[in-house]
Amino acid sequence: MTASSGVDSKSVLCGIAPVEAVLFDIDGTVCDSDPIHHAAFREMLQEIGFNGGVPITEDYYIENIAGKHNDDVARLLFPDDFERGIKFTDDKEAMFRRLVGDKLKPVSGLDKVRKWVEDRGLKRAAVTNAPRPNAELMISILGLSDFFQAVILGNECEHAKPHPEPYLKGLEAIKASKEHTFIFEDSVSGIKAGVAAGMPVIALTTGNPEHILMEAKPSLIIKNYDDPKLWAVLEELDKKSGTSGA
Repeated sequence: MTASSGVDSKSVLCGIAPVEAVLFDIDGTVCDSDPIHHAAFREMLQEIGFNGGVPITEDYYIENIAGKHNDDVARLLFPDDFERGIKFTDDKEAMFRRLVGDKLKPVSGLDKVRKWVEDRGLKRAAVTNAPRPNAELMISILGLSDFFQAVILGNECEHAKPHPEPYLKGLEAIKASKEHTFIFEDSVSGIKAGVAAGMPVIALTTGNPEHILMEAKPSLIIKNYDDPKLWAVLEELDKKSGTSGA
């Protein structure tokens, strides 16, 4: 499937009816955390003189870091010293956790889509490349600890995103079928993982511009969970599934 932005996009999920489950990424998908990650990377890389001391730009962050597993980020930033790279990314995650308490906000419309999922009794899991302390902290701050029935982490799988394994493990954890499940994602690596796992992916432009997300072939691209395009798709899926909210 490829992304559609016109009126014909309403039917992009109809093939999975009746819907059984929804899988969510965390960073940039349920919360607008990318600006906090970018700020932490920018400050810490400048401190060690990376790029001649010139702060990394938002474009650099989007193209090279956003959505990637820390092992891959460590290899990119410190190609000759992987251990130093891992230490750096661990320290950066600790800085992120210090910053996140006051600044983390849910993506617009999250409560609305949460209610849609709960009202239909759908299974749900979080699938993320974030380390466990980050994932649990963000889920807690957002009040989603009781919402997610499982949390799957890339670094607890043999392969992280963009490999499909984390999403396939998410299905296993909640005993759902990929034929009746769809995914919310915001990064190229995450979309690729979902598509490779055989599920339609709805991509959010919270952290990445539409033209970059398009390369990973999501089924639909939306601005946030308030986007009318999303609700046209979910309404059509309800009709096809023969379901509606409580």
